[in-house]
Amino acid sequence: MTLQKLFLTFFGAGLSPKAPGTVGTLASLPIGLAILYYFGMETLFMVTVAITIIGIFEINKYEKVTGSHDQQHIVIDEAAGMWLSLMIAYSTAITMNYPYAEFLAIVFSFAAFRLFDIWKPSTIGWIDRELKGGLGVMMDDVLAGIAGGLLSTLLLMGIEKLF
Repeated sequence: MTLQKLFLTFFGAGLSPKAPGTVGTLASLPIGLAILYYFGMETLFMVTVAITIIGIFEINKYEKVTGSHDQQHIVIDEAAGMWLSLMIAYSTAITMNYPYAEFLAIVFSFAAFRLFDIWKPSTIGWIDRELKGGLGVMMDDVLAGIAGGLLSTLLLMGIEKLF
């Protein structure tokens, strides 16, 4: 496997025969959590920006060689979206005053990101359909990650109101 394919499939997670997007998202979650806990939010943000930019260029090159757009085994975009969702939800959870808020942030950020990534409402769907190349592949997941993080934040805040 080439280094490019290893990167685009998030260390092979996208090569899963069933639900490669979900498997890629799940594979990126513990790595994102490790970066978050050991190196901080700023580092996770910078890594996310880096893989997003590199992903755009590498997907453009890969699509030029393969001749097809947004292949299922490309899941580096899921990693970027998942990490954005996680950062937004986690930054809210650490301000909450109830048990398991951080754990719920992790669960909600995963579920909400997958919801928006699969459903693709509004601008997310438009970007997925209309933007070609690496920019389209990466940006719909970036927006799904932001939307997932915001939904997770609303859920966390709603739970806090119950306590």
